[in-house]
Amino acid sequence: MKNVLLSYFSAARSLTRRGILWHLMWPTLLAAIVWSGLLVASWGALIELGTHLVTGLPLVGDWLAGSESALMVALVMFKLSLVVLALPIIYVTAAFLVAAVALPLMAEKVAAQDYADIARRAGGSQLGSVWNALTSVLQFLVLLILTLPMWLIPGVGLVISLVLTAWLNQRAFRYDALMAHADRAEMKELPAVHASGLFGVGLLGAVMAHVPVLNLFAPALSGLAFVHYLLSALRVSRLTDDNRENIIEVK
Repeated sequence: MKNVLLSYFSAARSLTRRGILWHLMWPTLLAAIVWSGLLVASWGALIELGTHLVTGLPLVGDWLAGSESALMVALVMFKLSLVVLALPIIYVTAAFLVAAVALPLMAEKVAAQDYADIARRAGGSQLGSVWNALTSVLQFLVLLILTLPMWLIPGVGLVISLVLTAWLNQRAFRYDALMAHADRAEMKELPAVHASGLFGVGLLGAVMAHVPVLNLFAPALSGLAFVHYLLSALRVSRLTDDNRENIIEVK
């Protein structure tokens, strides 16, 4: 837990550097503007669709269609569901933009100042970053759709949302954090060795994603935290390997 918190403190410190703060904000703002605009533009059609779905429900559909007050309540719940579902979609879009565009740029600035001692072995690429972000988002959406029925259980929806968002964070951001400095073997080994810690970093980012105002910064701040966590782990790993080699040579 200590390393998880330290990674976020380091990420917050990085925000004071030139060119970082803007990348913290624009992915979520752009995602929110695009999806809010689409929701507003299609609101009438969605409500009409909702009315057909509600009145077509087995057993209760005819009763809802014949009761104006009951139908109104059902449509209010449907509208709230649309807004609630829009939030993870906005976050997923912002996470994709962070992973594919903003985080590699921020990682370069952070690494140049805080991790200049780590040799760059370029185990990843920008194309690989985009592909990793895209596949992560698609897998997240599939998991989200598969778990939607469980959201009807009070409280379970929040737990599922936190767990899935934590998974998305670590799956999408760990590649960008390591791609310039780790070799291909290290890019596979380090996430496996630090799986629990990475999930903790992702989970803290998921919690922030559910807090108003903080959710504007959550994707990029979480991405920066992964950069600090994994580059620190890479530094320790290489120092350990070097010491082990020195001991073997002495023997």
